[in-house]
Amino acid sequence: MNAADIRARVAAMMPEILTDLEGIVAIPSVAFPGYPPEPVREMGEATLDLFRDLGFAHLGLMDVPSGYPPVFGEIQGPAGSPTVMLYSHYDVQPAPPEQGWTTDPWSATRMPDGRIYGRGAADDKGGLAIHLGTLKAFGGRPPCTVRLIVEGMEETSSNLDAFVEANPELFACDLFVVCDSGNLRAGEPTLTTTQRGDVACIVTLRTLSHPLHSGVFGGAAPDAMIALARLLASLHDDEGNVVVEGLSRSGWEGVDLSAEDFRAAADIPDGVELTGSGSIGSRVWAGPSISAIGLDMTSVEGSSNVLIPQVRVKLSMRISPDADPERELASLVRHLETHIPWSAEATIEPIEWDLGYPFRCATDGPGYGAARRAMEVAYGRPPGEAGSGGSIPLLQTLQRAAPKAEFILWGAEDVARSRIHASDESVDPSEIERMIVAQAFLLQEFADAWS
Repeated sequence: MNAADIRARVAAMMPEILTDLEGIVAIPSVAFPGYPPEPVREMGEATLDLFRDLGFAHLGLMDVPSGYPPVFGEIQGPAGSPTVMLYSHYDVQPAPPEQGWTTDPWSATRMPDGRIYGRGAADDKGGLAIHLGTLKAFGGRPPCTVRLIVEGMEETSSNLDAFVEANPELFACDLFVVCDSGNLRAGEPTLTTTQRGDVACIVTLRTLSHPLHSGVFGGAAPDAMIALARLLASLHDDEGNVVVEGLSRSGWEGVDLSAEDFRAAADIPDGVELTGSGSIGSRVWAGPSISAIGLDMTSVEGSSNVLIPQVRVKLSMRISPDADPERELASLVRHLETHIPWSAEATIEPIEWDLGYPFRCATDGPGYGAARRAMEVAYGRPPGEAGSGGSIPLLQTLQRAAPKAEFILWGAEDVARSRIHASDESVDPSEIERMIVAQAFLLQEFADAWS
């Protein structure tokens, strides 16, 4: 098919694709512990139903030792054609009422601006809809061999890494297309080329043997929470830049977000300053960041006039796309150990079993070239390159399974508006349509280049 054929076919089937998307958004497939398992299993079956009549010789829920199963399928292409593996996930983040939703997260709601609101509409049931539309555009007969993997536990403790390692032959391919990101703004084509990694540690500070009366002893006896505040303050300078020695930093030269767009995407209250210096891309895609993501101490409701003897905090550090997680974690631990205030008793536990490896896509292969041409066809303009501050540790596992394969990272999750993981998550249907066109054209271009 040529580009005009693809556009026409995709435009004709979009009402059906969006109806399918609305149907699966209504399934609360939260795979986190403590949530009911039935909706997640229902979503796995719904995924099978969506793809069942699209030419797959093999399609099913795969056996895994624990957790929710991934969906795997294969459509055999013409002899001698390349193999492309399409990735997305069918589980979603929780959507508790306290997040402040203005619509029902489990009912796809079309708003006056045309966007579809609902949990998973963008992340990543929107990606699932793109894969569905891509294969429908070819009537189940794509120009190359297509393998489909749809994960069921991406948002929680993934079981897919172990599945890939146990079944590497299923993931042998020439190109991975990971449909779990998106453009910076709707209508502006962007290829994601880097991802930061993620490391973490737990810090416990103890300054007292037991609680003490804050009036009788305060002023000379050290409070553990204040000690922790001083320790955490040592991680950044006054502007908010990370000042831990030994950390890697990469430059950023691709497309960027303006400070105004970033504030709007993050919904930062008026008057609150952004942290750090330099471009937004250099701060959130190329450099390190440190966040305190969990704290154990007395609650406000349970507080009384006593000094806190012990506190515990979990620190998460995002690392540069070119960094080594073990070395970065060691630098963080070394900084903490040498900045303990008032000689407090400190225990620092590096979480070495859960290192999130960064990733950088090769951009000089035929797959990447085909993806650039495909996005230009779909959007009418050449794509830019952006990074991602988040991590997909699975990419390293896939690369080990298929060392010569290229990676394309894209999707329908426009950063400026989609609000993935937050309240009022949404997707622009025109992004889904354009990305189906791009992905279908990518398969055609990659197959043609291969021959």
